[in-house]
Amino acid sequence: MQSNQQLIERFYSAFQQLDYKTMNDCYSDNVIFNDPVFGLLNAEDAKAMWEMLCNNAKDFSLSYSDIQLLDEEYATCKWTAHYTFSKTGRKVVNNIKAHMRIQNGKITEHSDAFRLSTWISQALGWKGVMFGWTGFMKRAVQKNARKNLERFIEKKAAN
Repeated sequence: MQSNQQLIERFYSAFQQLDYKTMNDCYSDNVIFNDPVFGLLNAEDAKAMWEMLCNNAKDFSLSYSDIQLLDEEYATCKWTAHYTFSKTGRKVVNNIKAHMRIQNGKITEHSDAFRLSTWISQALGWKGVMFGWTGFMKRAVQKNARKNLERFIEKKAAN
């Protein structure tokens, strides 16, 4: 069985290649995911999210560093994604800190932390700069992301 360090490296190396299948293979069957855009996702939705994001990625690059094994189950690492936000064509640099729980060689909990207002400012331009800090704008971005994920899952189920 691979070490927790190797599992995290496998996950982010796959992400660098936009290989959602390998990323999802790093997850347990009942993984729980959370981030500021999509909120709390169950395993099925989290795996679909990575597939959707990898399939839609434009001008994408990713780096990861500072993997810290806090104990035998918990780890953190930093990762940065550079990409073009497809809806606006704007460049985004998202600096993220991941928190993971690993049990039996699989990620069982994954939470990504980043400042949503910073992401909104980059992705939406002047509207994001002016209003990205507001609860209204944050909720609108979250609602839109969930709607896109639901649409992706429905389309995938129909095929």
